[in-house]
Amino acid sequence: MGDLPLNINIQEPRWDQSTFLGRARHFFTVTDPRNLLLSGKQLEASRNIVQNYRAGVVTPGLTEDQLWRAKYVYDSAFHPDTGEKVVLIGRMSAQVPMNMTITGCMLTFYRKTPTMVFWQWVNQSFNAIVNYSNRSGDAPITVQQLGTAYVSATTGAVATALGLKSLTKHLPPLVGRFVPFAAVAAANCINIPLMRQRELQVGIPVTDEAGQRLGHSVTAAKQGIFQVVVSRIGMAIPAMAIPPVIMNTLEKKDFLKPVSQTFPVLLFSSLVFATPLCCALFPQRSSIHVTRLEPELRAQIQAQNPSIDVVYYNKGL
Repeated sequence: MGDLPLNINIQEPRWDQSTFLGRARHFFTVTDPRNLLLSGKQLEASRNIVQNYRAGVVTPGLTEDQLWRAKYVYDSAFHPDTGEKVVLIGRMSAQVPMNMTITGCMLTFYRKTPTMVFWQWVNQSFNAIVNYSNRSGDAPITVQQLGTAYVSATTGAVATALGLKSLTKHLPPLVGRFVPFAAVAAANCINIPLMRQRELQVGIPVTDEAGQRLGHSVTAAKQGIFQVVVSRIGMAIPAMAIPPVIMNTLEKKDFLKPVSQTFPVLLFSSLVFATPLCCALFPQRSSIHVTRLEPELRAQIQAQNPSIDVVYYNKGL
């Protein structure tokens, strides 16, 4: 047994999640792109430290800072409900480099329909992976269900982009520049619910404050998915809604070339901040009042645990 006490609560984030600042600090750590550079050996070492500590076994010589570092490395690569390792591009730490590449291409190749469709498809395929990888709950999903959800989500998103483009053909060029953002915003409303439709069918686990599972709720799933949609649209605003105005103005002047050379830097900077700050809009471990749950689940909880007024759930990311 090491010197580190066993009363450190690593089930929860290190910072107060009831405040926006605390959630922002948490997500700046989780979405740090440098986490992608960690080797499989480092990830497994962090998982062992976390799992051993939760089991009451402290790695000899482990400090509190090292424990928290291991916890955040673990959280960045493993699903909180299933414990499975998340595919590399499905991790939230991949959001900045992946979105920087895809967003840059969508903003560059939006004029021609074939390239616009291609990059919208790439974007929605990436989003489908992220949405599945960061789903809430541990309910199994078959390959057929996953395939159907993927085809429905990407087809619906690309069709939305085409529809928006056709509507802006005779509008000013500035309006056309907003097509990628509008398409992404609308597509998020389609892609996320479809890729997480299993949660809308069977519900997601809800727990008491101590983490004891009380049942499954579709109402909580709807609330969680809505929060994720809002966060994802927010992530796109700095990189996709603001640059069109700037680029449209500078395109008519001689400043376009030097500005275009710094555009990747500006895009990277905006995504570095937008990703964690928008994730922090809502707590990862969200809550819902018992009175808002389905009648059957509400009656079950009130009968077995009459003192419980609020239940908790993982909203996903």
